[in-house]
Amino acid sequence: MWAAGCLASCCASCACSACQSVVSGISRRSARIAYCGLFALSLIVAWILREVAAPLMEKIPWINHFYETPDREWFETDAVLRVSLGNFLFFSILALLMVGVKNQKDPRDSLHHGGWMMKVICWCLLVILMFFLPNGVISFYESTSKFGSGLFLLVQVVLLLDFVHSWNDKWVGYDEQFWYAALLVVSLVCYVATFSFSGLLFYLFTPSGQDCGLNTFFIVMILILVFVFAVITLHPTVSGSILPASVISLYCMYLCYSGLASEPRDYACNGLHNHSKAVSTGTLTIGLLTTVLSVVYSAVRAGSSTTLLSPPSSPRAGGEKPLLPLDKRDEHEEKEKNKPVTYSYSFFHIIFSLASMYSAMLLTGWSTSVGESGRLVDVGWPSVWVRMLTSWATAGLFIWSMVAPHLFPDREF
Repeated sequence: MWAAGCLASCCASCACSACQSVVSGISRRSARIAYCGLFALSLIVAWILREVAAPLMEKIPWINHFYETPDREWFETDAVLRVSLGNFLFFSILALLMVGVKNQKDPRDSLHHGGWMMKVICWCLLVILMFFLPNGVISFYESTSKFGSGLFLLVQVVLLLDFVHSWNDKWVGYDEQFWYAALLVVSLVCYVATFSFSGLLFYLFTPSGQDCGLNTFFIVMILILVFVFAVITLHPTVSGSILPASVISLYCMYLCYSGLASEPRDYACNGLHNHSKAVSTGTLTIGLLTTVLSVVYSAVRAGSSTTLLSPPSSPRAGGEKPLLPLDKRDEHEEKEKNKPVTYSYSFFHIIFSLASMYSAMLLTGWSTSVGESGRLVDVGWPSVWVRMLTSWATAGLFIWSMVAPHLFPDREF
């Protein structure tokens, strides 16, 4: 008995030491990766509870207080929303704590990059605490998540526009024949892919013998916008580059496909149901993994974007240089004193908060009848319209980014 107690104590000590070593190994450079890992963990937990927690939640009196027990799908949705709410509160609290951090000597900078053992514990406690909240709070969060998800999609669009224009400016800035040829080749590839994609959409989502006017409208609208992009870009007044127009065209066509593919599987105009009658666990896993990667990329790029809420003292925001040069000792002390942060910590956590709402909507089919959508991730009519509206918003923002500098020449864009 004594030997068994010693062995158990040694094992617990080793496990604790291993956890501490992993947590302490998170450096300043890897902190953002750690936040992404924690966010991905929250999605995995939500996915698992969505599959297994319903029988347990049916026995919790403050959750299942109905006269007639709801369907299993209701408890699955409720479990996802509760995990999402805990994740949302965790990152929202961090966002509030990080408001106004401008240099690395701020004590909150250490909180942002360190204290991971305590952060993981707090995250776990918040998620567990959410299962003690009344259903009214969860219902309110469900309604709010729809608006938060829209904001997150809007941020994705802004990030894409920023990336495309930066990409174009960088290659044009080389001012070499090779890079101009590369711009042309990439643009042609994007346009070929766009029109090939449109042909595939007509084949899959406008089957013969069916009245698919809505799907036809969606696809034709995107093709019209692709033509408008090219006309505006090549107009002598604008004289823009064809690369951003081609990339945005391909992205809008992808959003159109994503929206049409989210139509219910029993919808006659959704041709995918003819090719995939049953969806395997592997397919669902790939869908969830794609969602995780998309959300994590958007959050990381938004947090470190050069144009989105960079702190005034950040080198990315363009700080002012002193009028008189300093000697080496003073210059070194000045650098040690300031140590400006490279991105907005608060905005970084805000993006994760919005991403928590967005991922909850994906896992619950935008909180519509889960029975209608089966067990698929991101399937249902609300998802269709969200994706189509996002594609139209992308088109509107791109057109505005091209014409606004000419409509308002006195303003800086």
